[in-house]
Amino acid sequence: MSSLDFSHTSKTDRALFEKRMSAHFAVLFPLLIDVYGHRYDFYYHLQELTQTLLNGLSSRSRALKKRDGERLAEPQWFRQENMLGMACYVDLFAGNLTHLQSRIPYLKDLGVTYLHLMPLYAAPEGDSDGGYAVSDYRTVDRRLGTMRDLSALAEALRNEGISLVLDFVFNHTSDEHPWALAAQQGDSQYQDYYYLFDDRRIPDEYEKNLREIFPQVRRGNFTWNENTQKWVWTTFNSFQWDLNYSNPEVFTAIVGEMLFLANIGCDALRLDALAFIWKEMGTDCENQHKAHVLIKAFNACLQIAAPAVVFKSEAIVHPDEVNKYIAKDECQLSYNPLLMALIWNSLATRKTRLLTHSMQKSFRITDDCAWVNYVRCHDDIGWTFDDAVAWDLGINPQDHRHFLNQFFTGRFDGSFASGVAFAENPSTGDCRVCGSLASLCGVELALMEHDDAALTTAIKRVLLVHSIILSIGGIPLLYSGDELGLLNDYGYRNDPAKTHDDRWVQRIPIDDDAIQQLTTQGDYHQIIYDGIKRMVAIRKSHAVFGSSQTRILRVDNEHCFAFRRYAASAKSAEQLTVIVNFSEHAQTVNIAEGQLCGVDLLSHPTETVKPHKTIAMAPYQTRWILH
Repeated sequence: MSSLDFSHTSKTDRALFEKRMSAHFAVLFPLLIDVYGHRYDFYYHLQELTQTLLNGLSSRSRALKKRDGERLAEPQWFRQENMLGMACYVDLFAGNLTHLQSRIPYLKDLGVTYLHLMPLYAAPEGDSDGGYAVSDYRTVDRRLGTMRDLSALAEALRNEGISLVLDFVFNHTSDEHPWALAAQQGDSQYQDYYYLFDDRRIPDEYEKNLREIFPQVRRGNFTWNENTQKWVWTTFNSFQWDLNYSNPEVFTAIVGEMLFLANIGCDALRLDALAFIWKEMGTDCENQHKAHVLIKAFNACLQIAAPAVVFKSEAIVHPDEVNKYIAKDECQLSYNPLLMALIWNSLATRKTRLLTHSMQKSFRITDDCAWVNYVRCHDDIGWTFDDAVAWDLGINPQDHRHFLNQFFTGRFDGSFASGVAFAENPSTGDCRVCGSLASLCGVELALMEHDDAALTTAIKRVLLVHSIILSIGGIPLLYSGDELGLLNDYGYRNDPAKTHDDRWVQRIPIDDDAIQQLTTQGDYHQIIYDGIKRMVAIRKSHAVFGSSQTRILRVDNEHCFAFRRYAASAKSAEQLTVIVNFSEHAQTVNIAEGQLCGVDLLSHPTETVKPHKTIAMAPYQTRWILH
């Protein structure tokens, strides 16, 4: 390390850096060799990366270094029963970063301990894919505030026990990022930051195996750029240029951006589109081996410079592939798209076979990691269940996906849902589904038809889906507005920058009036909010909801879903059996594994459930039986 520049590094930081390099370099080095070891300039780039890590550690504040120590002492902080997540867009939730600080009491009232701010970086005017086309990782969108405002918010959240989560959009930048602008001006160094081709020969070879992500916007994965007179790899939108990770200079540069975000004060970084970061001719360029190698390398860099920060995987791919990203040395947190999709499936079909069998196969992960369980997010709902599991149950997966799309877009006779089709493929008719949680659960339709009984049933559905993510294990994640029962916002159709992107139907502004409605007793907003808040409070009161094992149970009623939590630890030896009725009719359930007795925390918290193998379930009821 003698050739490193330590001139701006204190003796304490130098000692800490050398200690961590000694502990983690043996992990990092072979990962880099795997990807870049064939290059003649490998050791030059290794030196540049090492300097970047040193600079990142030296720039970390005293408070964040203290946080590093706390997280290293309690590495499973994200598996505790007090965890409750919320995801939001700053402008939609609070207008700007300063006003968001004033919403901290609202977050604390609900019990939020994990706040994910959707992309808030500088991005192109107009369509920016909801902020996922980043023009500058180190600049906040001027409409939201400044980096100083973001740092102040991070500190305020930390002081209130709320972990900040930021997006790490590392598969691509916008075409307005300084790197892309330099490439467009003919700078060959920055042209190597992306995939640029003089003609269609190589792109056409790649296209033979690639899928189209947004076929309703454009066809193919490459865009002609007039400035460079070249074809650019653009997996998602024409203004989002894929980064070329076969270039080690790109890896080092993105590590620098990653550590800048870490030093703002976040506790987790959401890895956007991580399945796409490595391109390999002859493959679909998704979930490649070297994508995993790169993520492990990024993780090792964090362990050296900012070990308090964890990664959250955003891999909306086949369930078997999702699970491959979840590991202590890769992504410690992961969205659970399979659970999300199959909760909606069970609401539509009133049957739980696919949910039960899929969770028995895929829910179990290492104790070092945790699922982030959600029912809805800023993005669309795609039906990413395992076709093999469906076929085993006699379900034709293609036909079933068509049914689900029809059901949740309200095209199926008898549907309660008011969803919107997204990315409808003009060739195949396939699509995904968008909509607010309340609208998808039937609240919107019930209000339109002035049907009080249907509204009561729809509210039960809203609370049912939250009862699962709050109890099954991992971090439950709410999307802002769902706790208020907000309905679809169709105003995006009048905005030229948004009208082509139906995901905006569920990206709903939350003004003070929406929150004020919580004071109106009997209003459906208040009923939903209080119901969720009550479940959150119960969750926080029992260790079994935290660092516990989960086992998915088989029951004799296809309308019901059940699982058991085991908290065999020094904190607690509690067990919890959760039973959920996805039907609008009363059901009975027989639990094969012994008689149930205990306290039903949701329905009858002051009464003991008598020992019995047969449990009665009211329509859309969830029972949390503590025993």
